[in-house]
Amino acid sequence: MRVAIIHYWLVGMRGGERVLERLLSLYPQADIFTHVYDPSSVSDVIRRHKVVTSFIQDLPFATRLYQRYLPLMPRALESFDLTGYDLVISSESGPAKGVIPPPTSKHVCYCHSPMRYLWDHHAQYGASAGALAKLGMGLFFNGLRIWDVTSSARVDAFAANSNFVRQRIEKYYRREAEVIHPPVDVSLFKPREDVEDRYLWVGQLTSYKRPDLAVDAFNRLKLPLLVVGAGEMEADLRRKAGPNITFVQRMGFDDLRAAYARARALVFTPEEDFGIVPVEAIASGRPVLAYGRGGALDTVSEGVSGLFFQEPTVDSLIEGVERLEQWLPEFDQEASRATAARFAPEHFDRAFQDLVQRA
Repeated sequence: MRVAIIHYWLVGMRGGERVLERLLSLYPQADIFTHVYDPSSVSDVIRRHKVVTSFIQDLPFATRLYQRYLPLMPRALESFDLTGYDLVISSESGPAKGVIPPPTSKHVCYCHSPMRYLWDHHAQYGASAGALAKLGMGLFFNGLRIWDVTSSARVDAFAANSNFVRQRIEKYYRREAEVIHPPVDVSLFKPREDVEDRYLWVGQLTSYKRPDLAVDAFNRLKLPLLVVGAGEMEADLRRKAGPNITFVQRMGFDDLRAAYARARALVFTPEEDFGIVPVEAIASGRPVLAYGRGGALDTVSEGVSGLFFQEPTVDSLIEGVERLEQWLPEFDQEASRATAARFAPEHFDRAFQDLVQRA
């Protein structure tokens, strides 16, 4: 069986690329099609495969400015020649599903998220965009939305990485999707006995991740907090953070595993499509205090592996920390860790292959 995997762009290793690696382990014969490709930024697993790029690869500074070429991506996807492929898998977060599959092939889309800048986060992106970007959004985004919905009809079966994404696929594309959570190698994370009193926040220091909620709340609580991550908000956050808050831009994997396992609890503030960070913390034996929307509703079992705060405000987060402090004596580490097992890679493998068979 000839297999083509369409991935939006290959310029780094984040959650979408980890899913791509797992798909490649299921279909080792697969060829990869993508808009732009920087071999130095991806893993050996990906580099071992044939990678076909679109004409966007040849445009100026494409591996850095690829998102500027978004209006060209529908044409780029439709220019891929998929003749002879029996199975087409699109890995969609940026544009990927809009290829034209052969009429006798199966096309399965693993959707990390409908493009947020076109849909539910359109207003937020517009508010933070510069004048030129706003002009481009006004000129092109309506047409891109029409194409995005139209191209969803080229998909035989959708998989969503969370119930949150499943709901958005139904809302914007009017298509049903099966929830298949991303694979997380939970066996790599272990508990430790030297748990500290310090809370942990992990992620990119960018506005939609809401690190400011954690910094402002812990400034008022005066409780110790370790913030792991870098981004455009870092300088402002460091300036306003009190002496109880420590920043680390990057951690190696072993150090990050130790930080998870030693934390009093993980604080998870964004509304994510899925969010691997809570799963890693739970697998490490520590509870999670998460914003009660988005993918966290799939990953955190309330009263078992953590608790939720309900509003994206400092007051709501503070109230959540206070409830967590009262609940911690009841926390059962092993019962919590058991909930992370459902995200192990073998569950992803079985569910995805079953969906392909039924498509």
